[in-house]
Amino acid sequence: MNFLSHFYFERKNTDDYIVMGVVLPDLIKNADKNWNLNPQKDEYLFTDVPGYNSLLTGWKRHLEVDRLFHSSAFFREQTAILKQMILPAVETGPVKAFFLAHIGLELILDQLLLTHNVVDAAQFYEQLQASRTEELSGFLRLAGLPDQHRFDKFLDDFISSRYLFSYADMENITYSLNRICMRLWKDPFQQTQLDILTIQLGRFRQQLENNFLTIFAEVGKELNKNK
Repeated sequence: MNFLSHFYFERKNTDDYIVMGVVLPDLIKNADKNWNLNPQKDEYLFTDVPGYNSLLTGWKRHLEVDRLFHSSAFFREQTAILKQMILPAVETGPVKAFFLAHIGLELILDQLLLTHNVVDAAQFYEQLQASRTEELSGFLRLAGLPDQHRFDKFLDDFISSRYLFSYADMENITYSLNRICMRLWKDPFQQTQLDILTIQLGRFRQQLENNFLTIFAEVGKELNKNK
């Protein structure tokens, strides 16, 4: 799941560090795809400071939500549908349809949460900003973050740009998918392919719109079982 989808499960949580924690694994990977942190393997390092413990709690919730989502029938069925719909956009070039369908589904779920006002993106950014304290830096230092300065710059840009608001426009979903693919391949798409992708993503969104909340209910139910 993507940023707003993870936030969905903490949208009523007033602990800013937990909110930061649930998106921190993706923030780390977006800052540098080669950074691999696993603080959950050394929990004892984070138990003495409340802020550290909250960040770790959020981090572990992120991992559990992703596990539940990726093992769900919803994920398998919807990625299969989207894969077939976007095949015309990947007939040439290096990008595999399943990879694109996987990421596309997650971005569209974020878009639906945003455009249906299920989550408050402004609140999300406010809580991220509120967690920008020494506790966050200390947590990341203990977790083995390779370059605190570079991550801080990335996080500042992420918060100040408020880019997730742009997901309301389907062309920006396509733009984001293209940017993700550009991390892995040079020139992954021609413009005609991107145009096709935007159209097909819009059609997929329409068929998903009436039942997209079912996956959030399903994952939320499983999360509550495990508390």
